[in-house]
Amino acid sequence: MRRLAAWLGKALLILWVTSLLLVLVLKVLPVYFTPLIGIRTINQVFSEKKVVLNKNWVPIEEISPHLCLAVIASEDQKFLSHHGFDWEALESAMADYRTGKRLRGGSTISNQTAKNVFLWPGRNFVRKGLEAYFTVLIELFWSKQRILEVYLNVIEMGDGLYGAEAAAQRYFKKPASKLSRQEAALIAAILPNPIQWRADRPSAYIKKRQAWILRNMNNLGELKLEP
Repeated sequence: MRRLAAWLGKALLILWVTSLLLVLVLKVLPVYFTPLIGIRTINQVFSEKKVVLNKNWVPIEEISPHLCLAVIASEDQKFLSHHGFDWEALESAMADYRTGKRLRGGSTISNQTAKNVFLWPGRNFVRKGLEAYFTVLIELFWSKQRILEVYLNVIEMGDGLYGAEAAAQRYFKKPASKLSRQEAALIAAILPNPIQWRADRPSAYIKKRQAWILRNMNNLGELKLEP
């Protein structure tokens, strides 16, 4: 038992040091690959579909401020003020669940960034616990600007489409830096289900979401991010 405990202790220490080093390295280096990209690509190969993978890393300075504001207005309006977790949203989601409603997400942009960069898709407690752990790490070592930069470069925005630059080129035939306010709101509108929805062919529902996001953008005002 002592040997087993010692072995487990060493293994946990190695995992902790490795995770810390990975977070510190990705504080400065571009993120070109994520577990989700690998899983989606493998699924395409084995389903005999055409393999599509469009991803181009660009610094946040080359992403339209409208898109930065749109994803915050859509996904996480308290992004600049919380420390990785929106406790009010989580409590509200749990209260709804206890009354019999479907369990909805209370994920922040920080949660989603941690999940996309470091983990596999899933909803079990182990993965959620690791998501919380990596969220704490990136909130501790990364700036809000860096978290948003990574988020906008790795998030799935269509079938085989990852990141703002690839989405802007696919949907609007322009670089991410040139996205208008309306185009940015359309991209943000499809993020909950980017495989089924398209920003360049918005349904009535997506147009409603776009209008809601634009209102939220107006309410939030100018976005101020610190490096």
